[in-house]
Amino acid sequence: MSVATNECPALVLNADFRPLSYFPLSLWTWHDSVKAVVTNRVNVVSEYDQVIHSPSFALRLPSVISLKEYVAAMRMPAFTRFNVFLRDRFACQYCGVALPSHELTFDHVVPRSRGGRTTWENVVAACAPCNLRKGGRMPVQAGMRPKRVPARPTSFELQENGRQFPPNFLHDSWRDFLYWDAELDPL
Repeated sequence: MSVATNECPALVLNADFRPLSYFPLSLWTWHDSVKAVVTNRVNVVSEYDQVIHSPSFALRLPSVISLKEYVAAMRMPAFTRFNVFLRDRFACQYCGVALPSHELTFDHVVPRSRGGRTTWENVVAACAPCNLRKGGRMPVQAGMRPKRVPARPTSFELQENGRQFPPNFLHDSWRDFLYWDAELDPL
């Protein structure tokens, strides 16, 4: 069988059966997941119907795998443009409009020209019109206060925010491990 590298990705779970990451969702290519299975670094939790063959064996492609060793999450997430957008739930912190990441900018609440630094506590997601309207002014001068006070998020907060943005493709075998807005049955 010929398999394209973008087909049949495997959802990667930590040893505690939680995804390593929700946004972006922790996925490995079929090639990387098969390599991890063959080298005995992961457990296969679920499989696709597709089978690959070598001269000595056949293997169904894994759709969900779990690491054999637990990987601790970083305590403090990296300060990146994407993580700022994720912290702010991909919404302009001035007008509240949600936008795709390529349509967002980030704004220094206290402008750099006034001594503002590029830190979690001074940067917010903003749409281009709001960023332009605020310009180099302080929020009070511009009459534009952020919806939420910017703060350093925890890795857990970013993971929780990421759960609100499921990817376009979710294989059925992944759903039990993702809990996207799933209602729990009462006991």
